[in-house]
Amino acid sequence: MQRKAHRLVAAPVAGLAAAVLAAGLAGCSGGSGGAGGDDDPKPGLGESAAPAAEPGKYHSLPEPCGYVSRDTLRRMLPGGGDDGDPDAEKLYRGQPTLTYDADRRVGCRWNQETPDGTRRLSVDFERVVSYQAGVSDEERARQLYDKLADAAHIPEASSGSSPSSPAKTPSSPPSSGKGTPKGASKSTKGGKNEPKTTDASSRPAASATPPAAQEEPELGSRPLDDVGDDAFVSDRLTSGGADVHRDVTVVFRAANVLVTIVYHQQPTDRTRVPGSQDLQGKAHSLAREIEAGHFSN
Repeated sequence: MQRKAHRLVAAPVAGLAAAVLAAGLAGCSGGSGGAGGDDDPKPGLGESAAPAAEPGKYHSLPEPCGYVSRDTLRRMLPGGGDDGDPDAEKLYRGQPTLTYDADRRVGCRWNQETPDGTRRLSVDFERVVSYQAGVSDEERARQLYDKLADAAHIPEASSGSSPSSPAKTPSSPPSSGKGTPKGASKSTKGGKNEPKTTDASSRPAASATPPAAQEEPELGSRPLDDVGDDAFVSDRLTSGGADVHRDVTVVFRAANVLVTIVYHQQPTDRTRVPGSQDLQGKAHSLAREIEAGHFSN
């Protein structure tokens, strides 16, 4: 009798467990059906999803410190010393810019101190990647370039300008200043809110400037039409008290890559204002050298 009682009790327990298991499976199946069943599309695959944007043309960046030729560095940093001299080798080797993703951003710096003054050169590369649906890497790079040009107060390029304007022919490398708009040097936007810093195109000749420096025309900030897909040069002269220096920046876009060159000169003798043609010519020539070496295909 005890065995029979045990069997009678065990049977309902087993049946209850089976019923609970069946109910659980039915509940899972019912929850899935309540969410839309097999007809619901997977997330991100619906008809409203934006098509993938076109990837950028360039997928890598050059090694910047070894990319600028030694001859170019000698022109831009004169008096650095002869090959083999430890100080000269350290100068021309450059200092890499700290970066956390060498596939996206790289750069190099050169800093020269001489009795005549200070010269600094920097080259930066940024490979732009768009994370916006429907916006390609190249379109995003164009947007960033436009912001930089607006911040530098670059005037609009004149469609009827002459590429062979004699005032735009620099005294440095022959490739510099070629193909720039004729009327761009009339811009007065740069440096309005900075009394000690002026756009070179709007700065009148200073009476304290030696005659030799006054004879050199100021090229000013303007678009460039012979480098990359878009390009401009920004020329900023700072003069006040003991601080006299010029900063020339060339920015150009090649597809989805932005290249920025900054060339700085501060003379020891503050009456010797750094020449616009000299700095712009060398920076412009370097931009064309970089484009030809890495972005020509």
